[in-house]
Amino acid sequence: MEDDGGERSSFVAGLIENRAKEVGMAAFDLRSASLHLSQYIETSSSYQNTKTLLRFYDPCVIIVPPNKLAADGMVGVSELVDRCYSTVRKVVFARGCFDDTKGAVLIQNLAAEEPLALGLDTYYKQHYLSLAAAAATIKWIEAEKGVIVTNHSLTVTFNGSFSHMNIDATSVENLEIIDPFHNALLGTNNKKRSLFQMLKTTKTVGGTRLLRANLLQPLKDIETINTRLDCLDELMSNEQLFYGLSQVLRKFPKETDRVLCHFCFKPKKVTEAVLGFDNTRRSQNMISSIILLKTALDALPLLAMALKDAKCFLLSNIYKTVCENDKYASIRKRVGEVIDDDVLHARVPFVARSQQCFALKAGIDGFLDMARRTFCDTSEAIHNLASKYREEFNLPNLKLPFNNRQGFFFRISQKEVQGKLPSKFTQVVKHGKNIHCSSLELASLNVRNKSAAGECFVRTEICLEALMDAIREDVSALTLLAEVLCLLDMIVNSFAHSISTKPVDRYSRPELTDSGPLAIDAGRHPILESIHNDFVPNSIFMSEASNMLVVMGPNMSGKSTYLQQVCLVVILAQIGCYVPARFATMRVVDRIFTRMGTMDNLESNSSTFMTEMRETAFIMQNVSNRSLIVMDELGRATSSSDGLAMAWSCCEHLLSLKAYTVFATHMDSLAELATIYPNVKVLHFYVDIRDNRLDFKFQLRDGTLHVPHYGLLLAEVAGLPNTVIETARTITSRITNKEIKRIELNCEKHHETHRIYKVAQKLICLKYSKQNEDSIRQVLQNLKDSFVEGRL
Repeated sequence: MEDDGGERSSFVAGLIENRAKEVGMAAFDLRSASLHLSQYIETSSSYQNTKTLLRFYDPCVIIVPPNKLAADGMVGVSELVDRCYSTVRKVVFARGCFDDTKGAVLIQNLAAEEPLALGLDTYYKQHYLSLAAAAATIKWIEAEKGVIVTNHSLTVTFNGSFSHMNIDATSVENLEIIDPFHNALLGTNNKKRSLFQMLKTTKTVGGTRLLRANLLQPLKDIETINTRLDCLDELMSNEQLFYGLSQVLRKFPKETDRVLCHFCFKPKKVTEAVLGFDNTRRSQNMISSIILLKTALDALPLLAMALKDAKCFLLSNIYKTVCENDKYASIRKRVGEVIDDDVLHARVPFVARSQQCFALKAGIDGFLDMARRTFCDTSEAIHNLASKYREEFNLPNLKLPFNNRQGFFFRISQKEVQGKLPSKFTQVVKHGKNIHCSSLELASLNVRNKSAAGECFVRTEICLEALMDAIREDVSALTLLAEVLCLLDMIVNSFAHSISTKPVDRYSRPELTDSGPLAIDAGRHPILESIHNDFVPNSIFMSEASNMLVVMGPNMSGKSTYLQQVCLVVILAQIGCYVPARFATMRVVDRIFTRMGTMDNLESNSSTFMTEMRETAFIMQNVSNRSLIVMDELGRATSSSDGLAMAWSCCEHLLSLKAYTVFATHMDSLAELATIYPNVKVLHFYVDIRDNRLDFKFQLRDGTLHVPHYGLLLAEVAGLPNTVIETARTITSRITNKEIKRIELNCEKHHETHRIYKVAQKLICLKYSKQNEDSIRQVLQNLKDSFVEGRL
């Protein structure tokens, strides 16, 4: 397998659909040798569920069938890829390649676990589309890469993506999880970062990818979340453990997870007849993986020392399953029998090439020893040539860099060159303040050096075939090691590091429940608080008895920031990280939906209002009782009456569910919902008015908005004529008087219902209280007295 280029995508995705709006997806990760299968009903004509998964996997290749087999009103997955993923390589496979029976057989043979453990029999009947996509995906990988997937080496997950919180692609953009909003417009000097960029202090490529995956699909399992939080507790209280793990993880190569590719994928057998340059790169990658594996296994005893006294379940379990696992010692012994003890993983190109050439112990292969002598002789000749040119042409600072594409070349400072370079130098290119060039002698030596290195690589690969086959027998142990290192990197170098760089007690451990309230005390926006030192914290409380918040306030008062803040705190909690709040408890959220921003979608010929309605329709069709919904300014892109009617109707629909909804609006009439529905709470951002100017405090308070006609004040500041402003004041006062009378009537009519509902709400909160029995009895007595005396 070829190097996937660091952090570039390593996923190949197969997509297929039927006329019943079902879509099957198979996502194969070339880097970690894992296969993720998903099948779902596509509820949106714009393929939001498919876009969400494609955003999560970020594939480098998408495989689709040729003909359109989509339901009415759907464009088909093939056309979807053309429209929305034009930069991704699209491969069209014959429909016969999407064979679900063949897919089931392949997974039985290739999966690391037993078919019964995977539940394949049940899955085959219900999710045949994803198996068909898997058959096409594996067929393309084996044909394109020239490999055979090793039996019982794949980590296979069925429907894995939906066992986590689902965040649709639009919400990922609105919440700035991966990229900041309008990043292309603001440029690279923009101080604002995304949540991913803020937490991206990981040291390995695998840890970075795991962090990105967790942010896009946070956990839903409370036990797993608490396991991570327990680990963070110990790291935060044990400075020696935290520092020790940070240092040990640096000893492991950055690309540790890449070694799996060369053990899970077996290339065609290398023989004397097929030796040649075409095999050089593949052989070099294989040797590099062996060296990388050796470096990782050499660092394992250091990890054992760091984890030996760890007490939390996660770290102690890693110590037992990895550090005390005899398989790693066995692999290390096998590697040590043929690989030189002094060989280490290196990043400097020529050092890495030298390490790869001399990876095998001397005396094992005569042809290899001859090729090594040639490699050393040509390398020495190249350096002697550079010394000769320094003296001959009076260039004492002539440098001899090396890269994998060009080989050796000369670098000369422009200050040293008087007039033109001697004619002996060729391929002259200006590069900043330096000149890069070569010569005929250097080019000839480069060819001989590269040929000798290639001969070393191919001969080494032949000698290492037996070792590779032996290691492949324990490939599951290597998979475990890679997963453990990625997880430790994320928790230690991202979560713990980010918390430790903040002032003491700025972040707290969240509590997760199955059906409790969402309560965040003095919560802060995790991204903006790092930019603004005087960030004003705000709280939120929601429960099944109070599941909708209507947030009001003038423009620029902080409504959109607050909506983002709530969602980001929930995401941080469900990836197992501390949150920026004084206290936080929340029920596990299964999906986050957002409706934010106003912009025409020219690609789909949609106005701002149509875009709003499509996003709202997707929410209504997919919302569940455990979802979190934030909606910002719904209905403002059309006429005031239609916009209000649509916003009111959406609120009533969401109120009938148990989902938590935060609804930000400028429409004063929506505050009237609280007079009719007791599970609606109205809040507003406080603004102080001085000399007809708005002084924003960014403080959230109970009740309706108390800033009269803030829109007219802003219009006056903008410079509209006084006559226009006065006329507007007259009109709005008449409208306001009518609304006040209607609200008073509603309050009187529904007063008794609200009193009973408040009692029920307090009783639900007491259900999750951790107070002792005497305290709860006292609270119940006070509640009874307040109700009887009419103080509620």
